[in-house]
Amino acid sequence: MTWSRFKAHSYHHAGLGVALDISRIPFPDDFLASKEPAMQAAFAAMAALEKGAIANPDEQRMVGHYWLRAPQLAPTPALALEITSTLSAIRAFADKVHSGAVAGPKGKFKNLLVIGIGGSALGPQLVAHSLGQPRKDKLAVSFFDNTDPDGIDYVLAGLRGQLAKTLVVVISKSGGTAETRNGMLEAMVAFKAAQLDPAKHFVAVTGAGSKLDATAVSENWLARFPMWDWVGGRTSELCAVGLLPAALQGIDIQALLDGAAAMDAVTRTPVTAENPAALLALMWHFATDGRGAKDMVVLPYKDRLLLFSRYLQQLVMESLGKERDLAGHVVNQGIAVYGNKGSTDQHAYVQQLRDGVNNFFVTFIEVLKDRDAKTSLEVEPGVTAGDFLQGFFLGTRDALSEKDRISVTLTLPDVSPRSLGMLIALYERVVGLYASLIGINAYHQPGVEAGKKAAGGVIALKLKLAAALKAAPGQPFTAEQLAAAAGAPEKIELAYKILEHLAANKFSGVKKRAKTPWFNSTYRAV
Repeated sequence: MTWSRFKAHSYHHAGLGVALDISRIPFPDDFLASKEPAMQAAFAAMAALEKGAIANPDEQRMVGHYWLRAPQLAPTPALALEITSTLSAIRAFADKVHSGAVAGPKGKFKNLLVIGIGGSALGPQLVAHSLGQPRKDKLAVSFFDNTDPDGIDYVLAGLRGQLAKTLVVVISKSGGTAETRNGMLEAMVAFKAAQLDPAKHFVAVTGAGSKLDATAVSENWLARFPMWDWVGGRTSELCAVGLLPAALQGIDIQALLDGAAAMDAVTRTPVTAENPAALLALMWHFATDGRGAKDMVVLPYKDRLLLFSRYLQQLVMESLGKERDLAGHVVNQGIAVYGNKGSTDQHAYVQQLRDGVNNFFVTFIEVLKDRDAKTSLEVEPGVTAGDFLQGFFLGTRDALSEKDRISVTLTLPDVSPRSLGMLIALYERVVGLYASLIGINAYHQPGVEAGKKAAGGVIALKLKLAAALKAAPGQPFTAEQLAAAAGAPEKIELAYKILEHLAANKFSGVKKRAKTPWFNSTYRAV
């Protein structure tokens, strides 16, 4: 790498305090110019999206997450009013909770339990972890983000004896998402067991008229906040999905919105060299041959950004991982994302990154500010722990470059509400522009829906197997016999897996007798 190339291909924006170094991606001198027509088309598509075009053709929906931080850009006054009124309602409710005007039976709420999955959890978790101050937060936050009973029990154990001072936010656009519904039901049982009325603790964030909305109305929950069909889950952090938990935690949500708006203003420019989102999209295209040929390894050198790679996994992989392009052709697109944090990764998998298979490109995230304290301990004369962290980042980057392992580096001034808002907005724009470059719909998720449908089939078979066992109490069945009895002789393997799960849980009422070979084992109702 040369200083002249770094100067030529390092973007800096003084107002944002952000820098982007693409000099370690070995694109040829004519690459950017060759992609300029496609990039201009992507800019045009993005401009149409922001003006209210049907950017999600499969679902005939607008895509409006950019309006969340700039309501004046919404295509109708009614939509702008919905955004601003919801933001005002979030602030007002959070103020009432913090003041004690909205409280539990034993006084002010001290804890917040957020129940959601996917975009209804990953964004709020990222913000909570990145910006939380354990001794200063208004409410201590925990999450149900799965339908794992043991995981639910783990979180509830941490709230033992504190449910009377716990506020619960349930987030589901449809209100029928199984994982969120299950978490809600588990939480309700826990509150009732503590002789508490869930309705006096629960808040809904959901679509108007959804199952969850109906439940919140009929049971008179504390409050309801909207989700809109023009905001996808993976881009919902800056609506009530993310802003309500953040506001309740005590985070400056206006600074989050302002940071996102500032980044949006910069990344709207149709001048590629002055647009960091466009430059990143083009680097993704070059690094992966525009078809996902390499994975993206995200290495933030900051503990508070630990969850950013998980957040990006959904944003990037759910948006770009598509079987067909907009013309209906099979393209099997996508970019796989993984990562942890630096310098932990140097003691984990950087060894393979440097010396193993070269099937990736790295995104380094550098944060300039070490800590809020006015001074920092010198762990060696003239050297702080933060100096070592930067040393490991710069050293790792050079060590990878020596072996032709390519990377980009994004530099942030700090981890603050404003800079995190900028980071979220930057990658939302990159995903949208890259999707235009490769001609796919970034705003639907048919694969997720297919998985939900398949899971429903498993539950239906489980009920049939249980019914067949109950109809013959005490009678042993092999998996093959029981699948036939349940009317599903073609689903023996699935039946076996379900029966193994039932037998491992004493409360299920199913007992196993192990035999050799294993597939002759029998199961009976007890």
